[in-house]
Amino acid sequence: MRRAGKYRHRITLRVKETVRLPLGGDRIEWVDWKPDVPAEVVPLSGREFTAATAEHGQVTARMEIPYFPGVENTMSVLFDGQPYAIRAVLPDPTARQHLTLMVDAGLSDG
Repeated sequence: MRRAGKYRHRITLRVKETVRLPLGGDRIEWVDWKPDVPAEVVPLSGREFTAATAEHGQVTARMEIPYFPGVENTMSVLFDGQPYAIRAVLPDPTARQHLTLMVDAGLSDG
């Protein structure tokens, strides 16, 4: 059972898409895949940061969201106007109730 107010933040899950340019050629850009996802966003403490960085590469926060099929570490998150790269998607070990996203604030546009 979820605690009331746990998912007090809202994030947007995004995917890379190839967009055809009007004058020819293509451009890769991030597009919204699932907007307005309830989430708990937690910046990592020093100890958590060190442990997560050792396991998943550069990680600056963790975001817990309700379970959605299809979430992958090739996606990104938009939270409070800031893009985040998803470094790892960790499933709920007991059931399909939530996902934990290990994220890094250093997202590039390409």
